[in-house]
Amino acid sequence: MSQIDTLSQILTDRYSCRAFLPDPVPDADLGRIVQAARHVPSWCNAQPWQVDITRGEATDRLRAKLSETASAGTPPSPDLTWPSKYTGDYAMRRRTCGFQLYDALGIEKSDRAGRAAQMLRNYAFFDAPHVAIIHSPAELGPYGAMDTGGFVTAFTLAATALGIATVAQAAIAAYAPLLKEHLDIADDRLILCAISLGYADTQAPANQFRTQRAQTDDIIRWHDT
Repeated sequence: MSQIDTLSQILTDRYSCRAFLPDPVPDADLGRIVQAARHVPSWCNAQPWQVDITRGEATDRLRAKLSETASAGTPPSPDLTWPSKYTGDYAMRRRTCGFQLYDALGIEKSDRAGRAAQMLRNYAFFDAPHVAIIHSPAELGPYGAMDTGGFVTAFTLAATALGIATVAQAAIAAYAPLLKEHLDIADDRLILCAISLGYADTQAPANQFRTQRAQTDDIIRWHDT
């Protein structure tokens, strides 16, 4: 198999896992993920990404704190402004993904309580044994965040290559002040997202669907003159 075929297979195999087994990932494998992901490009080679990874009781304490805060209806306070709206294809893809998840879980579209309960599962990290909090320097602004997005992608692909499941979660970044205080992350850092990770519960209904993808011709615009 060629290198591009191997990479394409890893990209295809990666998915957002929403049900994990409790088994922890060995430290050596967590290190290998970051060892691989650190090679992504960045503007002026600034390499702005940093990652805080929880293990054991640290995961459980953060899980409990976030779940309690979100369940109480505490207003979100993200470091980055959230999208103002989703329109056109973006809205359709977002809606379709949500419906696929609810269908897999047997949650009716009219079941607001069921959908709300599933949303709260984000803050329990879908029972993952680890969560990685990804952040970049505030002084580098959106370009530091963009560079760090490349690190997030590489992180999830490296994990997939090791048989480790992941789900990148913007929802957790909604509580940036809580994360900074709880994990002693400096105020001059931007919390961008979290990545819950561990071994997938392959029998769980939430892991039985895959999101649809735009076709290549829908993405590329060719210019010849």
